[in-house]
Amino acid sequence: MKKRAVHMVGNWKMNQTLEEISHFFIEMSKMKMELKCKAWIAPQAIHISILKEIAFTTGSIQIGAQNCSEHEAGAFTGEISALGLADLGVEFVIVGHSERRTLYGESNELLNKKVLLAMKHGLKVIYCVGESLAERESNQTFNIIETQLSVGLKNIPVELAHLLMIAYEPVWAIGTGKSATAAEAEEAHAFIRSKLTTNAEQTIILYGGSVKPDNIDSLLCNENIDGALIGGASLKAQDFRALCSSGSTAMM
Repeated sequence: MKKRAVHMVGNWKMNQTLEEISHFFIEMSKMKMELKCKAWIAPQAIHISILKEIAFTTGSIQIGAQNCSEHEAGAFTGEISALGLADLGVEFVIVGHSERRTLYGESNELLNKKVLLAMKHGLKVIYCVGESLAERESNQTFNIIETQLSVGLKNIPVELAHLLMIAYEPVWAIGTGKSATAAEAEEAHAFIRSKLTTNAEQTIILYGGSVKPDNIDSLLCNENIDGALIGGASLKAQDFRALCSSGSTAMM
């Protein structure tokens, strides 16, 4: 039995039409299962309200956002306000995903502003860390992660530390079909936990990097892996259901 609640978090990225969303939840509703783990989904921002409505009727899946602005409000066309997300009743937000870091140049300093603002408005934050292939091959993995943690999580108030979750996502394993071995993932997760200065034992640390139904069990059997941040495998109801089933089993 896991010491902390297992979380299965689907990051839908820029995928899923309304028809596909409808089909996903129809298929999920056909699959009779008792969820013991936490099942979360982060859809495109334009679909958050729709999924919130569906989730309200099912009561088993929580809905979050893939990103938020470092600004609370103002003339920032196209940005997503943490205040607005909280107003919608969103439960969580992903901050610092590797695609935001690499494609949009988001620095640890910028991400720190997002983390603090999201927490200010009561949102749970899934803060992503991880190294590139070049960084791993040059033995920089732990240096990179330590910097991402120390800068990105700077000045978090002790009373808000319970809102923090971490996702370790080796960049070289995202969407590539490659995955860190369970031992490599556990080593990184244990290192992350050792660097957390507040609420370390209670903090949920997720693994993200080509998670699939056929490798989830080997990951979850490790002490410091508390679930997964899932990309492609979360788009299909059958796969997401299988992942949640493994997560629920790990809770027993």
